[in-house]
Amino acid sequence: MSEPGPGKKNGDKSWYVYVIRASDDSLYTGITTDVQRRFNEHGQPGKGAKYFRGKQPVAVVYSENHPDQGSALRREAEIKKLSRDDKLQLIGQG
Repeated sequence: MSEPGPGKKNGDKSWYVYVIRASDDSLYTGITTDVQRRFNEHGQPGKGAKYFRGKQPVAVVYSENHPDQGSALRREAEIKKLSRDDKLQLIGQG
């Protein structure tokens, strides 16, 4: 098992900001410690975000790693403020 990085304690997890493309071609942004688990949860009634009521998550189209929850939350807020065109550029599709 590897040693935790600077400022990390055993059990501390990296946080990720992610963007999911939905079945209506919209983009959803969130944070988690496990992108694949959270993607799967979004497809399950009662476990995913309210955003996915009436639409389905199609694919994780972007993610970035952050050392702590606070920095992930700040970055999530920045991404959510972007225009759709700017989000498409961020994920490499613009």
